[in-house]
Amino acid sequence: MRSTVWSLIALATCLAASTAQAAPQIVHAGTLLVEPGIAPLNQATLIIDEDKVREARPGFLSPEQLGLPAETPVVDLSRQFVMPGFIDLHVHLSSFGDRNELLRRPDEYASLIGARNANTTLMAGFTTVRDLGSIGYSIIALRDAIGNGLVPGPRIVASGDPISPTNGHADNHGMREEVMHALPRRGVCDGADGCRRAVREAVRRGADVIKVMASGGTLDESDAPTDLQFSPEELRAIAETAHALGRKVTAHAHGKQSIIACIEAGFDSIEHGMWADEPILRMMKATGVWLIPTVWPIDYVGTTPEQVRVGPMGKLPPVSLNKVIALGDQPKRLARMAQRLGVKIALGTDAGVYPHGQNAHEFAEYVEAGMTPMQAIVAGTIDAALAGGIKGVGSLKPGMYADLVALPTSPLDDIDAVLDVPFVMKGGVIYKADGIERYPMASPAPIPAWAIKPSPKTAKE
Repeated sequence: MRSTVWSLIALATCLAASTAQAAPQIVHAGTLLVEPGIAPLNQATLIIDEDKVREARPGFLSPEQLGLPAETPVVDLSRQFVMPGFIDLHVHLSSFGDRNELLRRPDEYASLIGARNANTTLMAGFTTVRDLGSIGYSIIALRDAIGNGLVPGPRIVASGDPISPTNGHADNHGMREEVMHALPRRGVCDGADGCRRAVREAVRRGADVIKVMASGGTLDESDAPTDLQFSPEELRAIAETAHALGRKVTAHAHGKQSIIACIEAGFDSIEHGMWADEPILRMMKATGVWLIPTVWPIDYVGTTPEQVRVGPMGKLPPVSLNKVIALGDQPKRLARMAQRLGVKIALGTDAGVYPHGQNAHEFAEYVEAGMTPMQAIVAGTIDAALAGGIKGVGSLKPGMYADLVALPTSPLDDIDAVLDVPFVMKGGVIYKADGIERYPMASPAPIPAWAIKPSPKTAKE
């Protein structure tokens, strides 16, 4: 009976958090970018109703002029550039850094690491992210906790454990056989039927998107090449099953054959795509497959052998270090070629390879690759939402979530403005103002008197 009571209390608390909404409010924006790709408004008013945008109107309008109560809050951003919150389609919030921690820590520890990194990411202006690789339920649980207002963080689209073949990028490597088999291998599958089952199990665990390790990886300790590791039949089975279950499917793919096989299998997007050449990029353009090039990590790690060896990845095992060195500045060349050819590009950064919170550097990489600042912003807002199939985000049009950031200067003049984000709002709730973090957590439901256990003293009396 006592267990049932406390279960009901926990449920009531979650319901209270999930149904709590921000009060109607007004935002005065010095410059307001309602829809990236379309010229912004100067001196505009954004009306927010609960967690969504009601409308945007020219001029700094008062509550009375808008027919709202006089006490309606007015957020003064009249000297700032206001735009939709940023979107990153490729993060790893629960990344440990030290892979040996995986042997010592439970999955719940990964959730707490994820919570810290999620907060850092939100404070950097990223109000929506897609987490493409985590342990068990760690980020799926964090996604739900953020959604219920229990902890601060961006909206999360989660894959959970990636789909990988035996000895693939997401399988266990570099340890005694007994240890490798003892560790969980969720998502590891072989054969078309096995891969269908793995996708179904991922969705059953709560995956919003299916992430597939179609090629080998740079940072794993396998000496397998970074090219095709699944068969074409397995990839088709994965894509067909994911789409039948209403999920997008995206591929970690470096080598040419892995990229081609994923395009032919009907994948929605390619992560990294490092060794794609012009014919492959033209194939992607013709089929409408999105490229998420993850360029910023290569600048963080280094683009020359000398930079890599003295940089943050310099102590990798030799087999991994050599693969990093082989990349050189290929990601930067790829982004330039894809932009020139008109391939659809959406912003994703592989956060976790570099420290979380630096995600916005990817915008500058796209400008360096030939995009205008507006095109780079589109890649990290509207196009990221389209590529990820994420509803309600990417613009500040009526009916969209009130997810916005304010910048001291215009990123349309200098894209580096996105690196300084003093104001963040998500769902109409302010999480950062004047550069200071705020924690407007939902209040827990009160514990009913009948559920409070009497103290021993009270019981005696």
